[in-house]
Order: sequence, then C-alpha cells, then structure tokens
Amino acid sequence: MKLDRTSFAILAMGAILLIAGPALPSWMVSMLNVSLCYGTVVLGMMLLMRNGIVSFGHGLYFCLGAYAAGLLDQMLKMPDMLLMVGAAVVVTGVVSAILGLLLAKYRDIFFAMLSLAFSMILYGLLVKTASLGSTDGFNVAAKTVAGFAVAPESQRLMVYSLAVVFATVSAFFLHSYLASHQGRLAGAIKDNELRVEYMGASVMRAVHRNYVISAVLAGIGGALMAVNIGHIDPEMTYWPQSGEFVFVAILSGTGSVFAPLGGALVFEAIRSFAYEYSPNTWQMVLGITMLLVMIFLPGGLWSLFTRKREG
Repeated sequence: MKLDRTSFAILAMGAILLIAGPALPSWMVSMLNVSLCYGTVVLGMMLLMRNGIVSFGHGLYFCLGAYAAGLLDQMLKMPDMLLMVGAAVVVTGVVSAILGLLLAKYRDIFFAMLSLAFSMILYGLLVKTASLGSTDGFNVAAKTVAGFAVAPESQRLMVYSLAVVFATVSAFFLHSYLASHQGRLAGAIKDNELRVEYMGASVMRAVHRNYVISAVLAGIGGALMAVNIGHIDPEMTYWPQSGEFVFVAILSGTGSVFAPLGGALVFEAIRSFAYEYSPNTWQMVLGITMLLVMIFLPGGLWSLFTRKREG
C-alpha cells in the first residue's frame, strides 16, 4: 500500500514517541498518556464535526469504554490491557449502533442535547448502582498485556506505549477513511445534505456510520484512561467531561488528524501547569485560552499551519 505524506508522518510520529518513551521523565509520560487518551476521543469528535455535528454527550462512550475495561477485571478476572480495550470496542460499538439509529435523524442543537441526555442517563444509572461503587466507582488493575505479565514499575511505560500505538492506529485509520469515498461524504453532508441524497448516497447511513466510528474511538480512549489512572467513576460520563472533549475539539480544529492529538497535548499542558501554579483559578486560565482561540483562531490551532502554507 502506497503511503501519502500524512500517513507516513502519522507512523513516524508514533515510532518517535515509542522510542522516546523510556527516556522521558515520569511527569511527561503521565501528561502524554492523558493527552493521547483525550486525543483518541477527540479524533472521533473531529469526524462528527466534519459532518456539521457536535456531540455534547461523548462522555457516554468514554465512560462505557472505561467501565467495560474495569468490569472485565472485576467480574471476569481478566486484567489484560488488550482485552480491556477490545471489550471497550465491542460495548461502545453495539451501544452506539443502537443509539445512532435515533441520533442520526437529528442535527444542530437537537443532536447535541439528545446526546447529552443519553450521557446523563448513564450517569444517573451508575450513581444509583451500589454494586459498581456508586459515586465512588472502583479501582482497575491491569496486570498483563496479551497474556504477558507486566512488572508494576513498568506499567506506566507500558500503558504509554499502548496509548501511542492505539492513537497512531486510530489516526492512521481515520485519515485513510476520510480520504475514501465514504469519508469524503462528511464534508458534503455538512455543506448540503439534500444534494448528497440526490447523488444517491444515504445521509442517515453515513451519519450513523460516522457516529459509530466516533463512539468506538471514544471507548478506546476511555479504556486506556481507566488503565492509566487505575480508577473509574461516574464522573467520566458527567457533562463537564463531555464539555472538555468539545473544548479540545474546538481548540484543535478539524483540518487534520494531527489536530486533535496536538490540541489534546496543548490542553493538558495548559491545565497541568495552570493547576500547578494557579490552583484556585486554573479554570479561568482555560476559559481565557478558549476565548483567545475563538477570537484569533476560529479554525482552531491547526489553522496556524494552514495559514502558513497559504501564505
């Protein structure tokens, strides 16, 4: 298969991050771990935004992916990282395929609010379920990868490596998908749905397919986050969590699959340093950042690169 420049750059980026992992300080590995988990989720958000759709309830699939991973350990005693991610893919794929049949009919604020409603329903169920820890959640202990035991001192680096691999594969897949005939429909749907229907393509089917892909990416991010922090709770599906994903998506832009990954890193860096040096006003720092981006870079941070090429 012939690789274009973006595909090659994605694979090169993944290889560099993997090689550099053991040499990075622990704080940077932790920051990159969270950034890669968020970036994987926002890759799916970017796909929806290319359809002209914004989801305010993607915490639903982030949380489902995390709980699928956690329950595999708690109930089936299978603390394998790859199996946990696999369980997240299956659960989020099935749930999104069902809910997507309804959501694919709606657009604009109706889609946004309905997706948020489903997310809050899950939150309500989890906080009322004592067997799942209610509001406290429960711990997740991933001890193996593909059946091989991972030493406790190596676990953080192993999670980082898996996050790099899954983020790289997700970005590569999404770039290939967007370059395909089905992927190109996203922009056309955003511009004029009626013309897409006249061309013989089903808008509802395309939106449904993109919604499922987006949900699965969110589930992968959630499973990796569960393994990374070792704990899950209902806050993962609460509205502020979904709001953070929207924040990162707007901050990043939708011009490239690199945008969500880079935007997630910028977001996590700003949040980490703001919380470190201004713990009482770190939310204000994030808000000011968003305000400045919306005023000066309405196309997101990625528009800096497109402006440079155009210039």
